[in-house]
Amino acid sequence: MLKVKVTSKGQVAIPKEIRDKLGIRPGEGLAFEEKNGVFYIKKSLKKSPFDKWVGRLKKYKGQRTNEIIKDIRGT
Repeated sequence: MLKVKVTSKGQVAIPKEIRDKLGIRPGEGLAFEEKNGVFYIKKSLKKSPFDKWVGRLKKYKGQRTNEIIKDIRGT
């Protein structure tokens, strides 16, 4: 078990061994999750700006691009 000290500002230094195992780099986020009184730390993954578009074109599967564009534009 690795132990760290908390600074007066509530900060901790994550040991290199753990940073390497989690693939954490400077500037990346961490997520804390609690289950039954035990806290888990996970690397927080960034959302892609394209995630909101995933699945939006399913109804057009198999159609040609020109047909999809006409339907979306309403022409």
